[in-house]
Parts: sequence; structure tokens; C-alpha cells
Amino acid sequence: MSGQNPDPLEDHLTGLEPGGGVPPGETPPAESSTGGPQGHGEGGPPRGTQVAVLVAIGIVVLLCLLFFVGYIVGLL
Repeated sequence: MSGQNPDPLEDHLTGLEPGGGVPPGETPPAESSTGGPQGHGEGGPPRGTQVAVLVAIGIVVLLCLLFFVGYIVGLL
């Protein structure tokens, strides 16, 4: 069996450079990720809400830390 190319026209494709590269301008431009302005503000929660959530998480972490320290002290 010979290793001939099954597509005889592959060597005659337009737009390909030697080695298989594509010159600039032969491919369409890429799509943008959004179609344009969304028409509304993309605001997040108020700053006070963010601070309150962080304080609540800090309190939970502190209580857990105190619990485990008290447990370890009780074992000794």
C-alpha cells in the first residue's frame, strides 16, 4: 500500500501558506463577548451588607477557635 493523500485537492486549497499557516485577513474576526451596553447598572450589594457579612464570618471563626482551644485545654 502506498501512503497517498486521499484528498487530491488538499494541496490546492486557497488561503493556505506553505506549511499549513493562514495569512492575516483570511479568517473572520473573533466575536465579542457581549453585544453592547446592557442598559442597566451592574452594582453589587451595599457596602454595609458586605461589612456585616465579613463581621459575621469573623465571629463564627472566632467562636470555633475558642471552642477548639477550650477542648484542647480540657484534654490536658
